[in-house]
Amino acid sequence: MDPTTVAALAILFALGAALYSSVGHGGASAYIAAMALFSVAPETMKPTALALNLLVAGFGAWRYWRRGLTNGKLVLAFALTATPAAFLGGGIHLPAIYYKPLVGILLWLAAARLLWHPKALADRPVEAPSPWITLPAGAVLGLLAGLTGTGGGIFLSPLIILMAWEEPRRTSGVVSAFIFLNSAAGLAGNAASVGHLPHELPIFLLSVAGGAVIGTWLGVERLPRPWLLRTLGLVLTIAGAKLLFT
Repeated sequence: MDPTTVAALAILFALGAALYSSVGHGGASAYIAAMALFSVAPETMKPTALALNLLVAGFGAWRYWRRGLTNGKLVLAFALTATPAAFLGGGIHLPAIYYKPLVGILLWLAAARLLWHPKALADRPVEAPSPWITLPAGAVLGLLAGLTGTGGGIFLSPLIILMAWEEPRRTSGVVSAFIFLNSAAGLAGNAASVGHLPHELPIFLLSVAGGAVIGTWLGVERLPRPWLLRTLGLVLTIAGAKLLFT
């Protein structure tokens, strides 16, 4: 990559990490969209996005855990089936035409609901889901995570919030841990792709680390619960547009 491309990607990655980590996400869909703008080779995009995801989601998971904002039981309820499914999905090369439109529209529908009266949505009482729901749902979400080269949080966050399984800030803690596990599994499931990681990866890792510090500070300390949902709605809108139009 030429220096101008590297600098532009580093800035976009940092911005993506700041926005996505504020709601507990790793930002993979933002990184993939940025790389697509600069015509990065497809075989490089997926492992690079997962590697950046690992750092951002891992940092987020640690920060939310330290503040007591992670529901470990809920993480396990989804991750038990999601992580092996993400491993399998990481090794499958499914033509994007089959899943991009469907997933993009679903993300837009979820975003619309999150942006509609977010305060009422954020203040609802929560109730733990049944394993009969979380285990099969986790398998589907993990497979999607592996196929799309993301950590799956973009699918899990709206599900948890819309079903009132956890409050918004603790949802971010759950999702960051979920994304970290799935990103690691997805990368391991397509281990050969590691050979396509760019030489500029250390620069990109530093850029997303800076973004994650700002984003998690906002998510843990500053953003009120309704604004967390508004931010998540924005994230889902961007991710849905990326799937539908790229």
